[in-house]
Amino acid sequence: MATTEQANFRYMISDVAAAVEFYTKHLGFTVDLDASPAFASVSRGPLRLLLAGAKSSAGRPMPDGVVPQPGGWNRIQLVFEDLAAEVDRLRAAGLTFRNDILSGPGGQQILLQDPSGNFVELFQPAAR
Repeated sequence: MATTEQANFRYMISDVAAAVEFYTKHLGFTVDLDASPAFASVSRGPLRLLLAGAKSSAGRPMPDGVVPQPGGWNRIQLVFEDLAAEVDRLRAAGLTFRNDILSGPGGQQILLQDPSGNFVELFQPAAR
């Protein structure tokens, strides 16, 4: 069984170029491959995010005719030391959040939406 230290996560997206700009400009990802308008791959540390547009192989209809769509509740989680400051920075850049910062036993979180409506959870662990 092959293993790697990198984790891949695929998002179905509406606009590859807009997604690449969002993840690289605002969240510190770097471009691995840009095959716009069909597909792009961006990385941040050990996370590789596969951005699949409608023209990618992942966007092809299923045998029953269902077409993959963006915007589900699955999400990646990015960890920050100062969540409030990060949220202020992203709001100032005009980005869209689904909710406000929530606190729980594990820490604080908020859901940021990418240009296709996919969620990115921004998280700050609770002090220990």
